[in-house]
This record gives sequence, C-alpha cells and structure tokens, in this order.
Amino acid sequence: MSKQTFEKAMKKLEQIVQGLESGDLPLEKAINIFEEGVKLSKFCSNKLDETEKRVTILMQDAEGNVLEKPFKLENDKEDE
Repeated sequence: MSKQTFEKAMKKLEQIVQGLESGDLPLEKAINIFEEGVKLSKFCSNKLDETEKRVTILMQDAEGNVLEKPFKLENDKEDE
C-alpha cells in the first residue's frame, strides 16, 4: 500500500461523504465506511496541525518570537 498523503486522504474522504449522502448503502457497510471516514478526518486534522506548527517555527525570529505578516498572493496589488 502506498504512503497516505493529505491529498489522497481528502479525496477518499470526499468519496466517503458522497457515498454516505447517497443513502444507497446497507447499514453495516455505511457504518464501516463512516469509521474509515473518521480515521481519515483525524489523519487530515493531524497533518494540518503538524503543518501549522512547522509554519510557525519557520516564521520565528532569532529570539523565538513569531513574526506575523499578512499573506499576499503574487498577483495582489500593493497599496498605493
């Protein structure tokens, strides 16, 4: 089995939600799929938490203070 990535987990989670919303699944299968969805949701949440921590560390100055700067896209216009 390939390594789980955030993107693969999100795609699978979307498929699970669509399947559950359809209402066409037998109860036992729906419960099993729901359990898988909960696991994927936790995995994605943990990945997002890890990423947020990494970004915070990268944004610290030499004294350990977090530098907060507004996020600007490359195509955002500068204030004139």
